[in-house]
Amino acid sequence: MSFRDLARKAGVSQWQIKQLRGGKVGQMRVENVQKIAGVLDIAVGDLLRIFDVGEKVKEGGVLEWEREYRRLQGELEEQRGVLLQNFREEVLQKIESWMIQWPTAAYAVEKKPDIPASRLLPLVRPVEQLLQEWGVVMMEPVGAEVEYDPQRHQLMEGSAEIGQKVKVRYGGYRQGEKLLYRAKVSVV
Repeated sequence: MSFRDLARKAGVSQWQIKQLRGGKVGQMRVENVQKIAGVLDIAVGDLLRIFDVGEKVKEGGVLEWEREYRRLQGELEEQRGVLLQNFREEVLQKIESWMIQWPTAAYAVEKKPDIPASRLLPLVRPVEQLLQEWGVVMMEPVGAEVEYDPQRHQLMEGSAEIGQKVKVRYGGYRQGEKLLYRAKVSVV
């Protein structure tokens, strides 16, 4: 691979590659060093050692860029934790009414199995709304008779030819163009 190709694949300027080749790694931005190391499929530390030509060395032989790299890695990990916690809190707020009401409804059904299911349906609305906000959609409604497509459907038993009529037993889901779960179907 040429140095021009390396710059293009890493998404950095050719000037950055010249800095690296000239032993000026310590003057480069950490994210550019990470990109180049990623394209070369080597650890950042190894890349820095290979191209280090007497950069500034701090006490104990630890190079300044290694310390900065570790600091940034720590910041990223901390930010990841904060984002994950914020995400969990947001989801819990959205499904709070379901969390509170569902155990009571399940208890009531255990005590009185003849409770109409239609009384339970409103309890799942918060979960449905959350899925809708995330762009998760059911591909075909349960009970629909559709043409079999092995990319979208999973046969529960038996076999079917592509295009043969099948009945949706369990919903399949997509999020945008990504298939999350194939619908479980049976031959009509």
